[in-house]
Amino acid sequence: MDTRTILEQVRSGEISPEEAEKYFARKPYEELGYAKLDYHREIRTGFPEVIFCSRKPDEFLVSIYQKMTEEEGRAFGTRADEHQFRLVQEVIPDVQYDPVSRILKVERTKKELRGRIAVLSAGTADIPVAEEAAQTAEYFGTKVERYYDVGVSGLHRLLSKTDEIRKANCVVAVAGMEGALASVVGGLVSNPVIAVPTSVGYGASMNGISALLTMINSCANGIAVVNIDNGYGAGYMATMINRLAIKGS
Repeated sequence: MDTRTILEQVRSGEISPEEAEKYFARKPYEELGYAKLDYHREIRTGFPEVIFCSRKPDEFLVSIYQKMTEEEGRAFGTRADEHQFRLVQEVIPDVQYDPVSRILKVERTKKELRGRIAVLSAGTADIPVAEEAAQTAEYFGTKVERYYDVGVSGLHRLLSKTDEIRKANCVVAVAGMEGALASVVGGLVSNPVIAVPTSVGYGASMNGISALLTMINSCANGIAVVNIDNGYGAGYMATMINRLAIKGS
């Protein structure tokens, strides 16, 4: 919880001043030698620390998940593999792993999903990155609507969903190849579009650079671009936009 949320819960009586005091009195980070776990990040930014799992030594990863779950009651990691899932599962049986998005998480129960964002993928090969975006946003409390395989090679598929997509506070458009989906969506909706280039494509796509350049050079307005395959970054940013929309409604 961020500072404002804690104070509002004290005012409403959801938590006592003593409970709030304990929350603020927590140490800002825990020194593990190989890592410094940032327990105050959510107080400062509204979002808890997230674990990037890829290439972490096994013992470091397991220890980080244990510490964060004990302290926060939850933990969220990206780019995990099946081996890492099995290791963490041995010490945290409730951990969940999705092999498509490669997200490894421990969640609190009874979480409310608020607002609305739309996550689009151009093709089915782009779904792993789209799911990383969608599940990141859901973990942070955002309601997500998914519209997959709506790329420009069959534009009627996208146009049949346009009215629904326009209701979203933010749209995440995930595409590889030439990356044209974001430009088309940018010309159809009035809310922000976050473009995510993927490394999907043949040789001249240059592992996503072609899609990245197309999205950066889009003639449509209201489009921001994140890094290649960065579904997590898109889901995070979409949640920030969604929260602002909820506050302003």
